Amino acid sequence: MSEGAAGPADRPAAWRDGWTEGEGSPFAGRHRGEQTEPTYATLTYEVTGRIARITFDRPERGNAITVDTPLDLAAAVERADLDPRVHVIVVSGRGSGFCGGYDLSIFAENGGRPEAAVDDLTGTTVDPVVQAVNHDPAGTWDPMLDYAMMSRFNRGFSSLLHADKPTVAKLHGFCVAGGTDIALYADQIICADDTKIGYPPTRVWGVPAAGMWAHRLGDQRAKRLLLTGDCLTGAQAAEWGLAVESCPADELDDRTEALLERIAMMPVNQLMMIKLALNSALLAQGTATSQMISTVFDGVSRHTREGYAFQQRAAAAGFREAVRERDEPFGDHGLRRG
Repeated sequence: MSEGAAGPADRPAAWRDGWTEGEGSPFAGRHRGEQTEPTYATLTYEVTGRIARITFDRPERGNAITVDTPLDLAAAVERADLDPRVHVIVVSGRGSGFCGGYDLSIFAENGGRPEAAVDDLTGTTVDPVVQAVNHDPAGTWDPMLDYAMMSRFNRGFSSLLHADKPTVAKLHGFCVAGGTDIALYADQIICADDTKIGYPPTRVWGVPAAGMWAHRLGDQRAKRLLLTGDCLTGAQAAEWGLAVESCPADELDDRTEALLERIAMMPVNQLMMIKLALNSALLAQGTATSQMISTVFDGVSRHTREGYAFQQRAAAAGFREAVRERDEPFGDHGLRRG
């Protein structure tokens, strides 16, 4: 893949200039001046050359998802889409892994934020305190209040699929549970050989709300994983076609940069046309319907008898202990996160 991976500075022809460079550019003379770098609660954003880099930045919690994550991701993707310099967007995670799923301990302990506070999300459908009341096993569950929250998480994550420009997910360490809801929306996945990728909560208390597994893997292989909650390694993900490439962990940075540079050499308009053309086939498969049904069933799975039992056990013994008890019979507890 690295053959011919010359950077944009080495391009030999005018057609490589892109939207912002060369004579006759629509952006000629439209200098943006000093830009205030955006700040986000859960990730960082920067542009280097033609590449926008979105990096989940809660390494102490395995980059686990909070109510801010989908808002931050969608805003960062939109920023990259609007920037004519950017040809490709890469999403990765800081620390020991890409994303360990939803930060259930935060939702349980202090209202969905690392520091509980009254803000513009308080009293809305995504307010974790509101959702905690709706998920009380002793109360009455409103499935549409649940859906109103989870569909907004999906909307933010699916910005990777619906972005004008190509998106690449760079996976290392672990990408499990809700982390896969993010990664499977990317146009390309590249990962380290030893990455743990899967959705163990299908064993109890979860259905992948993004609904992308069958679209990415096909029916039988998706069912093989989700009917057991088993995980793939990064090497297996590449073999099965879930990832476009896998490599030893110490080569992941270089291999990702080679892929990004090759994509970045393409004109933006070509990238957009190719992505739209190929997305038309993917969307025709019914991804929106899969997402809607999967999100509803994800809520249902947390309100079955088994789902309530798991939730009550987690409240009594802690989420880590409940997960250990869930996964130990399958022989894969403690293999990274999840």
